Amino acid sequence: MKKAYLILENGKVFEGVSFGFEGECEGEIEFAAGGSADYALTLTDEKRRGKIVVETFPEIGIYGMSRDCKKSPLKGYVAKSFCTEPSNFRAEKDIGAYLKENKIPAVCGIDTREVVKNIRGRAMKARIAFKKDLFFPARETACFAAAPRVSEAKRDESIKSVLVIGSGPIVIGQAAEFDYAGAQACRVLKAEGVRTVLVNSNPATIMTDKALADAIYLEPLTIETIRRVIVKERPDSLLASLGGQTGLTLAMQLGKEGFLQKYGVRLLGTCADSIDRAEDRELFKETMEKLGEPVIPSATACDVETAVKIAGGIGYPVIIRPAFTLGGGGGGVAADEKELRAAAKVGIDASPIGQILVEKYIYGWKEIEFETMRDKNGRAIIVCSMENIDPVGVHTGDSAVVAPALTLSPKEYGMLRDAALRIVNELKIIGGCNCQFALDPESLQYAVIEVNPRVSRSSALASKATGYPIAKVTAKLALGYALDEVQNDITGVTSAACEPAVDYFVVKFPKWPFDKFPGSPRRLGTQMKATGEVMSIGDSFEAALMKAVRGAENFDTLNDPSMENEDAVGRVAAADDKRLFALFKAIKEGADIERLHALTKIDRYFVSKLRSLAEYELSLAGGLTEELLLKGKKLGYTDAALARLSASPVPVKKPAVYKTVDTCSAMYDAKTPYFYSVSEGACEATELKRSGKDVIVVLGSGPIRIGQGIEFDYSSVHCVWTLKEMGFDVVIINNNPETVSTDYDTADRLYFEPLTPEDVMNVLRVEKPVGVVVAFGGQTAIKLTEFLAKQGVAILGTSAEGIDVAEDREKFDALLEKLRIKRPKGRAVAGVEAALSAAEELGYPVLLRPSYVIGGQNMRIVHNAAETETYMRRILSGGIENPVLVDKYMAGTEIEVDVISDGEDVLIPGVMEHIERAGVHSGDSIAVYPPYNLNDKMMRKVAEASASLALSLGTKGLVNIQYLICGGELYVIEVNPRASRTVPYISKVTDVPMVDIASKVMLGARLKDLGCGTGLCRTPPYYAVKAPVFSFEKLSEVNARLGPEMKSTGEVLGLGGTLEEALFKGLVSAGMVVKRQENAGVLLSADSPDRFEIVSLAKKFCDLHFVIYATPETAEAVKGLGVEVCVVKSINRRDGAFELLESGKISYVVYTGALLDSTVDDYIALHRRAVQLSVPCFTSLDTADALADVLAAKYDLNNTELVDINRLRKEKLRVRFSKMQATGDDYIFIENFGGEISCPESLAIAMCSRHKGVGGYGLVLIEKSAVADAKMRVFNRDGSEGGVAGNSIRSVAKYLYDNGIVQREEMAIETAAGVKKLSVFTGQGKVNYVSVDMGKPVFQPREIPCVAEGEKILDYPFAIGGKEYRINCLSMGNPHCVVFVDKPDELDLAVIGPKFENAAIFPERVNAEFVRVVNECTLRMRVFERGNGETYACGTGACAAVIAAAENGLVGKGRDVTVKVRGGDLTVNYTDERTVLSGDTKLVFSGVFEF
Repeated sequence: MKKAYLILENGKVFEGVSFGFEGECEGEIEFAAGGSADYALTLTDEKRRGKIVVETFPEIGIYGMSRDCKKSPLKGYVAKSFCTEPSNFRAEKDIGAYLKENKIPAVCGIDTREVVKNIRGRAMKARIAFKKDLFFPARETACFAAAPRVSEAKRDESIKSVLVIGSGPIVIGQAAEFDYAGAQACRVLKAEGVRTVLVNSNPATIMTDKALADAIYLEPLTIETIRRVIVKERPDSLLASLGGQTGLTLAMQLGKEGFLQKYGVRLLGTCADSIDRAEDRELFKETMEKLGEPVIPSATACDVETAVKIAGGIGYPVIIRPAFTLGGGGGGVAADEKELRAAAKVGIDASPIGQILVEKYIYGWKEIEFETMRDKNGRAIIVCSMENIDPVGVHTGDSAVVAPALTLSPKEYGMLRDAALRIVNELKIIGGCNCQFALDPESLQYAVIEVNPRVSRSSALASKATGYPIAKVTAKLALGYALDEVQNDITGVTSAACEPAVDYFVVKFPKWPFDKFPGSPRRLGTQMKATGEVMSIGDSFEAALMKAVRGAENFDTLNDPSMENEDAVGRVAAADDKRLFALFKAIKEGADIERLHALTKIDRYFVSKLRSLAEYELSLAGGLTEELLLKGKKLGYTDAALARLSASPVPVKKPAVYKTVDTCSAMYDAKTPYFYSVSEGACEATELKRSGKDVIVVLGSGPIRIGQGIEFDYSSVHCVWTLKEMGFDVVIINNNPETVSTDYDTADRLYFEPLTPEDVMNVLRVEKPVGVVVAFGGQTAIKLTEFLAKQGVAILGTSAEGIDVAEDREKFDALLEKLRIKRPKGRAVAGVEAALSAAEELGYPVLLRPSYVIGGQNMRIVHNAAETETYMRRILSGGIENPVLVDKYMAGTEIEVDVISDGEDVLIPGVMEHIERAGVHSGDSIAVYPPYNLNDKMMRKVAEASASLALSLGTKGLVNIQYLICGGELYVIEVNPRASRTVPYISKVTDVPMVDIASKVMLGARLKDLGCGTGLCRTPPYYAVKAPVFSFEKLSEVNARLGPEMKSTGEVLGLGGTLEEALFKGLVSAGMVVKRQENAGVLLSADSPDRFEIVSLAKKFCDLHFVIYATPETAEAVKGLGVEVCVVKSINRRDGAFELLESGKISYVVYTGALLDSTVDDYIALHRRAVQLSVPCFTSLDTADALADVLAAKYDLNNTELVDINRLRKEKLRVRFSKMQATGDDYIFIENFGGEISCPESLAIAMCSRHKGVGGYGLVLIEKSAVADAKMRVFNRDGSEGGVAGNSIRSVAKYLYDNGIVQREEMAIETAAGVKKLSVFTGQGKVNYVSVDMGKPVFQPREIPCVAEGEKILDYPFAIGGKEYRINCLSMGNPHCVVFVDKPDELDLAVIGPKFENAAIFPERVNAEFVRVVNECTLRMRVFERGNGETYACGTGACAAVIAAAENGLVGKGRDVTVKVRGGDLTVNYTDERTVLSGDTKLVFSGVFEF
């Protein structure tokens, strides 16, 4: 092509090449800011007649020009680059041919951003010419097109307090994007002066930082928790659209049950009806049909048989889409009825409402997404379009995605854009909304796939791709603002009503976890498998793709060495994580492009772009010339990759330059420096006006993956914030679009770049920092330390040498010997023979792992030489550079310590103890703070060893140390001189800002001067449990057995006053069902070494009334203890275990059996079905043992303390109490006139324990009353709140009189069942006997409550526990069920009682009384109270017994009836007007309880 020039009237000249009509032209110049589909509209726009138009999108002509394109009225045309191979089915010619036909001169190959910056806001002439010595007559250029003004803002002032629901732990399908979104929303609410209450269970997030909300509850995300928080905090509004599917589902449940309306809480943003119409599959289909929007043939089903009928009518294959799930959870494709039955069952189980959509499978269509934004006034915009490289059939989270959509023609783009806007307007969306479409590539036919009426994973990509802060704007709109009232922070002059325009390519590339599960299937489908993603920005598709591939940290090109001997063409048809690499290999090997397109259904445009990369690589066979180097840099290759591919040195260094993400294609200057690299052109990063402050660069942690999650982003962000406060200009480099670190306003400057040596050094050359921080970016950043140090870059904190000592076996062993600290014996080896020799010498079992890894990557415990050899050959085949470590494996207690060192002193915020013994990766273990099993002597030893190690390594900042305690000795397992995944968790529960302190220490501050103290920090009065969260429902075919290689994707936190309470919260937050149910069973199968321990575990479950199922060898061991066992032949599908799961008889599975080749598939299948049925599986006896202890503690979601981490107690709560008993019914009484007791439920459990507390049947709070002398609240020993207690109310009267609070012998006490009047009888100035008017009984079943027909339930035949009884039901403020029996003393109440208490007929449980009528004035009674079990007496129960007897004619009314109970005698006098209960009451003792 011929060289050509664009010459501006202001004298600027841009050199390029001609690609249109070879002529010259002159005219007014203007730019067209749009996406890849807009160029045809620009070329035919009559309003631009006679103009030279600059296209801002970097590649035009992708879909070519259709036959119906009109003649162009333009004078000339300018573009960055153009496509010569249009892929769209309607294309008749390429754009170059069209320009030539229309005689329009055109020039490409120039920096169009620079052109726009020169011509924006002013009228200017320009010329396209073949010589650059032409000139214009001098004249003034007129300014025009002032920025649109932001309207005056008006928000809804009635919104005073908002509850924000977070998304919980990181799982596949719901990752860090909701931390970014939630953090933005909380910051908006706080800035607007709205009281913000947050509920989230994830401690690793920025969102749960103290500064982001006024009250923060790190609690299980359950319906019960949200109800309790609403009751406690009384917000007027609820924001649920930023908490992913979790938050949305909870909000919808609360709305449907009427709870939000009852408490006056409104749903902000999109209304519940609109959410229902988007999320409910049947309503969604009806809405689309009403709009006239095409949907794929489908119907909803709530059972398998209906699904089979639907599929038969639609025709196979079909796709299953469960309602109200995330990440395609529970979804799948079925090719026939057999597959459908299995997929439908899984999908129905996965849906919270038990509903699936059975849909025609349209594999091969394009999948297109539009991210929209709409306000209360109905104004809607498109924020970003996105296109999956994979066709429909691969979940969008598992596909490489480009933004904006590239291969759509103007007609296709306009058609889908209009559809998206119609949909969000019909649904009356307020805020962000994602619309997904399927588009037939061979016609204009399309269908709506789904609509997400909330911020989603795609929202994060769209937000970071365009710079438009979707979550922030959504929060603003929820507060009542309109789009034109919200300012665009990036430009500072436009409003959020302006659609973003981009002049670059964005590629999102997934990060999959398959390498963690060797041998597991790598198939991709409708259910998401990726744990995270990276995003890249480039000025060409090829450059953006190459950046994305190397940013995902697998390869630096599309050449996958593991596929060297594979049939690439045969591989491309299979949708898996290697398909793009297989496609590239096939192209390099000469495969036909059309055939590859036919096999993959990937658009020809993307295939042709891979071909251009393949052709370039093949051209390197003759060596790397300077011309080829420049071309390679434009295509996105690094120097290292080019040198390797060409087998020749790089002839010249070509540093990158940087462009700005500004939302407007350079129409306005960006106020927020947010950069991406290109290979040539003006560098906008160097043009930026600097503050003059010293610069520090912080390296982020890259994509979320198993072993390196959101906790590292938390640390990176805190480091940035602290350094900014210290007066530095802070730059962050990261490439993860889901994170807070890549928000445009986190650092002073953001570089969205891969974390590789060359990419990082390019940034450092521009920024010239005084230092680089690597300690907070996980292993991604740490592994760059040595390279950066060799380049002369100052590493802040621990030096490269210190890091090397910690990782190098010989150097570290020498240090430990010098410090006299023990470690398990081990060796560093480089080959198979050396490994075998070392293992033999150390003695099996041994632990094998590569050095310099994170997350236990490729870590194994091996038991013999064959396993060692297999491991070594596999690990060496991967071409590792560092030695393999062989350590003696020792089972013991694992301890973890985070230390901050300034080189002179150390600060130890906390020591954690793992529930699971060594052998389970620390990231998969339950970590408990403070340690629950360490004595003070061992704690001192841990602290001393930690200080010695940190100081000896020369640590300046954070270091994480893991220990093993075995045989009473302390051993070091490993030392990591960087932030660990426990940093956010310990920071939040100790109130020690670890990253902030470490960041200051890195820059020379001394701990003593920071006022944070030194040594081991004081322990707060809480237990904090970090529990792992796994994504096995998405990775259903992997080996889920826990070991030294990490498998969890996220974590949650449980905070409680006791270890059991904290554990309960942690396990529930992790998604586990922790509940004792009638006829519950546990399946046990243990390996031989575990048989002794499995026996004690079986005993615990037996004591909890579980049915014990076990495989034969395990059953024999358990039977030896006298425990009844049901034998299951094996865990194989045909041997009964699956039937037990399906029937609901198994609540938990404990499996530690040997996973031999013959059994591993059986366990994977069993585990998969258990996960689908929400049955927890444990492969560690320690975890199962902890579960049994939690079940025994009787915690539930209504009796734990709601802990606001912004108001953590510094000391244990000292509670003054009086223990009193009435007829042997002993309760603990506490004055609470000042409301100091905020969570009596958990306090009741702790204090009522007869072995670890004060002991009692319950706890009574005595509080102020506006209608009586005092108010009493009664809590059973399981923490549940009762209505009224006849014995306790008498004791309250004694307390009030004896303590001088009420000086009258007649008094009134308010209860949950109304105000009760009492008479006290005194002797020697003290009350010893009290009568109380308990009021009239309630007989109506609905008010008791009791699910039965009739006005009264008296002498009513009903079967409970398989036996028929004659029951009598009534309420005395508590529900009661009275049964008359001949011999109550012979009843086994421990068995019968729970059956009555939890019978389905009693929705709120019941107190059961078993009564013998002795004579007309005497009854004998035993009572089983709900929440308490059998008690010595029950006042309301005695009343119920007399009332039932009188109503059945067994005793008379209006006379004193003595009720004999285990604790003594009570007197009841029942008439039609009242029921009077009389009896004694005594003070047992008073004291102080620490909680």
